[in-house]
Formats: sequence, structure tokens, C-alpha cells
Amino acid sequence: MKPVARFLIIYFCLTTILFAQGLPVASPETVGLSGERLMRLESVLNLYVEKKQIAGAVALVARKGKVAYLKSAGLQDVEKKTPVQNNTIFRIASMTKPVTSVAVMILYEEGRFMLNDPVSKYLPEFKDMMVLNPERSTNGQAQADSLVPAKRLITIRHLLSHTSGLTYHWNDKLGEIYKKAGIAGGLGLHNETIAENMKKLAKLPLLFHPGDKWEYGLSVDVLGYLVETVSGKSLNDFFKERIFAPLKMNDTHFFLPPEKVARLATVYQYSAEKGMSRLPDAATTTGSLEFSPAYPYSGPQKFYSGGAGLCATISDYARFAQMLLNGGELEGVRILSRKSVELMTADFAGGLNPNNGFGLGFGIRRALPEGGELGSAGAYGWSGFWNTQFLIDPREQMVTLVFTQLYPYAAVDLMDKFAVMVYQAIVD
Repeated sequence: MKPVARFLIIYFCLTTILFAQGLPVASPETVGLSGERLMRLESVLNLYVEKKQIAGAVALVARKGKVAYLKSAGLQDVEKKTPVQNNTIFRIASMTKPVTSVAVMILYEEGRFMLNDPVSKYLPEFKDMMVLNPERSTNGQAQADSLVPAKRLITIRHLLSHTSGLTYHWNDKLGEIYKKAGIAGGLGLHNETIAENMKKLAKLPLLFHPGDKWEYGLSVDVLGYLVETVSGKSLNDFFKERIFAPLKMNDTHFFLPPEKVARLATVYQYSAEKGMSRLPDAATTTGSLEFSPAYPYSGPQKFYSGGAGLCATISDYARFAQMLLNGGELEGVRILSRKSVELMTADFAGGLNPNNGFGLGFGIRRALPEGGELGSAGAYGWSGFWNTQFLIDPREQMVTLVFTQLYPYAAVDLMDKFAVMVYQAIVD
């Protein structure tokens, strides 16, 4: 090996060891990865920063239970010239959904409910749901004569698998209706509790009959309300007591303590035409969805969005992901049984979602041809609105995460290239 390459790998390993807070660390070669090939990942991250397509990012790769790569690139705040650190905090948005799903499964394992129970057994507001008649409704114009009674009740399993009939504000049939009713998307400054907001949601029509289709939406916010109702605790307290404290996820919060706000990454927006610029704290609207990057440190701070509310460091979330990869346990602390994780990572979407599998909280890769790029069948994970992503690959015993803060999500193709850069480094 050339001296320069040897130096880079030694430097890379030392910096990983210094900053990998949480999981054990190892040199790449001891877990079947090439340190030299992982350097390509760093080059890709730096390239996006140099091209001013992202302000900064941090990436982590763990294999066989040990962190083999943890590096940051670029700036947390361009205007202040604050560099991204490995302990920078990011808004993880929809990566909150797997956490809420785990909370639901904790209560399920305690015998509090069955997954096929109607959610209205615990949240009576969701009993007599109506469904849009697609032939007699337009966006914002779902009148009484354009609705039909739901053929079946929404079950907890429907909510976990996004087959409930609920959607998000960007849907062209219900988006404007959600907006007019003041339904929270979880990404803004909301002066209500999750219970208050979900009670309003229960009065609105469903997009389709529960179980008939797959549609990504507010199902997991309803599950957050369910966790609060069944446990008798706020979602914030339940997360802290049953997930974050046991897993030592000390930097994961709905709303940041004042002393941690300085570590929160700034959100930037990017377009090929205008380049990159800071996203203002003032509310921004896309379609019928209103959002603001200020929600982790401003506003009423009482809406605990089960579908979108959390902020975390990459090392914290790696501990959560490793717990799942381990079958529900980390460092002697068991959060879930192995059988529950097996159930959560089975494909419940089937033909309802032809593009990808979906379990009880995660997207699941059914087979290699689905992705068309490097990867493994059975890998599962999810991403967040502000450009964060995690993937758990049981076949390769690997956890990968990349966090940045960029709007809109698909503004650049960093996430896709990140996966390629990780998989090409496997050498065992």
C-alpha cells in the first residue's frame, strides 16, 4: 500500500474513533469494508459541498455492530461559517415514523391491543369515517353528497402500513381540505397538541377505503395519539422513558433545549436555476403543506408529531437502527422482541404499492431489480423531508445513515449516490 493511502486510512480511522459517540468503533478492514474505497464516499460528500448543492452533511456506516465510518463535510451554517460536526443535530422529519412505530410495538408486546383492532376502540373519533367518492369530489370541494361510508374500520395495522386512507397535504384531492381544517403536517409551528389535531383529522374524509390502497400520509401521527392515549403519557415522555433513555439517545428531542440550539444545522434550499440559499424561518408553503425550519426551537412547542417531529444526531439514530438490526436489543437493553422486528420488516404493502415494499414503519426493498442500483433484498429504512436517510441491511449486517438539511428533498441526488458509495466498499 502506498504511504499516502496508508496515512489517509490511519487518519480516517483515528477521526472515526474520536467522534463515534455511542456504538463501538472498528477499522473498516476488520468488518469487511475497504477504508480506501470508503474515502470515495468522502470525496462525493465534499463534491456536493464544493458545487454548493448542499451546505454540509455527515455520514455514518456501521457493520457487524461497529462504526467503520463517521465523517462530516461542509458547513452547518454558511453565513456564520460554522462547520458541520459529527455531533451536529438535524431535523429528521419522517425518520420519526419508525420511532413511533417502535413505540406502538412496545405497547403491543405489553398486551395493550392487537394490531388488527380498530383504532376507534381506543380513539372513538375514528369510528364512523367517510370516504371520498372520486367521481364527485375535487380538491377542497368534498361536499356531503360526495362522500360514502367507509367499508371497514381503520385498524392499527392499517396505520402502521399506510393503508388507512389518510394522506398528506400535497394530495390533490384532500390537501386543501386538510389545510382549511388546520391539520398539522408536523413540520411547522403548531399551537395544538397531537390529540387536538388528530380529533380534527377524524372529522375529515378518507382518500380511499381502509385496506384498499397504499398512501403515505398522516397515519403515524394518529399512532402518536394512540400511544399517548393507551400509555397515559405524552409522546415526548414515552419516547424518553422507553426508547431514548434506554438506548442512550441523549441528543434526540422533539424540541431542543436552549443549550443545544447552536448545534442545529441550518436548512438550505437548492434549485439548478437559483443555486443554494438559506431557507427563511418564516412559514413556507408548497401546495397545501405549510412548514418552517424554526419548529425545533420556536413557537408553542407542544405538538409532538409522531410522523415528523424529531431532531437527532447521526450517532443517536445509529443506535436506534442498530437496535433494530440486532433484533430489538442493544448493549444488553431489549426494546422489542426479535419476532416483533421480524413482523415490522415483513412486506404488508404487497400489490398495493408496486414500487417498493412497506412494513410496519419502514420502506422495504423486495428485490434487487426494484432499485436498479447496488443494494440487498430485504434492506429496510426511511428518509426525512429535510434530506436525511437511514438504511438497515440485515444480509450485510450493516447500518448506513446520511444527514443533511436541504429543501426540496429531491433537489440533488446525494442520497442515491451515498448508497452506491457504501455498497462498493464491501470487500469480504
